[in-house]
Amino acid sequence: MTEPTYPDAPPPQFPGAPPQHPTVPPQSPQGAPQYPGATPPPYPGTTPPEYPATAPQYPAASPQYPTTAVPPQYPASAPPQYPAASPQYPTTAVPPQYPAPTPPPQQPPRIPARGFAPPPAPPQPPVLDRTVDIDPHTGRIHLAARQRGADATAIGQLVFQLPHFLCSLLVIGIISMFLAAPFNYLLIGAWIASGALVFHRPTEKLLARYLFRMRPALHSELTRLEPIWHQVTAKAGVSPETYDLWIEDHKAVNATAAAGHIVGVTRYALETLPDAQLAAVLAHELGHHRGGHAWATLLGYWYSMPARIAWAAFRIAAVIAFQIASVFSLLGALVVGLVSVVVVVAVALSFPPLLLVLVTPYLLAAVGRRSELRADVQAAELGFADAMIEVFHGFLRDEEQALAIAARENGGRAVRPGLGQRLLSSHPDTHTRIRRLEDWRAAAAAAAR
Repeated sequence: MTEPTYPDAPPPQFPGAPPQHPTVPPQSPQGAPQYPGATPPPYPGTTPPEYPATAPQYPAASPQYPTTAVPPQYPASAPPQYPAASPQYPTTAVPPQYPAPTPPPQQPPRIPARGFAPPPAPPQPPVLDRTVDIDPHTGRIHLAARQRGADATAIGQLVFQLPHFLCSLLVIGIISMFLAAPFNYLLIGAWIASGALVFHRPTEKLLARYLFRMRPALHSELTRLEPIWHQVTAKAGVSPETYDLWIEDHKAVNATAAAGHIVGVTRYALETLPDAQLAAVLAHELGHHRGGHAWATLLGYWYSMPARIAWAAFRIAAVIAFQIASVFSLLGALVVGLVSVVVVVAVALSFPPLLLVLVTPYLLAAVGRRSELRADVQAAELGFADAMIEVFHGFLRDEEQALAIAARENGGRAVRPGLGQRLLSSHPDTHTRIRRLEDWRAAAAAAAR
């Protein structure tokens, strides 16, 4: 790259000579500026301050401090005076005084029904002994050699059921006449062998459900029922698994020994009875099983069913025939009634054992009352005499209330069961049962002395 060429013109010339700079400072035209007034104001501090000619004098000696620490002087007040002797504390512990409990309200006295005296105050039920008949070393229950059997009342039940058995056999024989051989003999043999179903557990459960109107116990019900049942069976030396626990939905204190292996108790009894009383009721039903009362009663009922069914069918047919005949004329109704009586008498005379059927209900009821007393005694032998008496006193209270209600509905007149009703009852009256247990308890106490 080359420099640019400039024109050949000469450099510019300044006009005239170069400017001359002044050598002295310029002078103001009138000298220094004048302040207003004659003289300028004086500035402070034109004269330095005067300092003292000599240094200040300090104390020649240091201040004197106390050489020993003197404690402050407090008011000379005397210390508080404490008792010279220690306070006296009570030597014996005095319990705190609590307000006396408020007594419960007095119940108005209950007026018994006419002709009945209030029952005496029963003794307190015993506490269950949870170790009896249990080996403390092994926890095993001592089982008795004889678990169950048939006492005199069970045998009496079978004997007095014999006329019903013969009547049923006659009915089965009449039916078998319409069958050809060998089916007629098979029918008779199958009916006789069917009695073994009473001891068949599935059949027992069907009978308990549909004949006795019971149901198996729920788990919540078994929670209370099983421990008490185990204690009862431990006292008796019986395995608790031998029997099944069932519930009857009934609003009354009751229990049932059904078939051969079922012990039933009402839900009302399960919910209201104390443990000792519930154990006494279960021990009573166990006494029925151990004495053979339950299976003997069911076996007799089983064999009497054909005769009962035939008698019920005959009665229904006679009533229907009588009603039809009475529509046409009174004479026709009388003829139907007379024919029915002739048929019954002819059958009874042709088969004399049938006449015993008129008497056996009273005999079976008497045997049933005897079996109830024996079951009460067996429960007492297991240690439940006092609790059983308490249960019977509860029965008395319920009976008195029922009689009082019946008397009010009958215009104030007492309603008592008749002689026939008492003879056909399968249970003895409650006073008799209490008296029998009290006699047993007195005899046991005398024997223990």
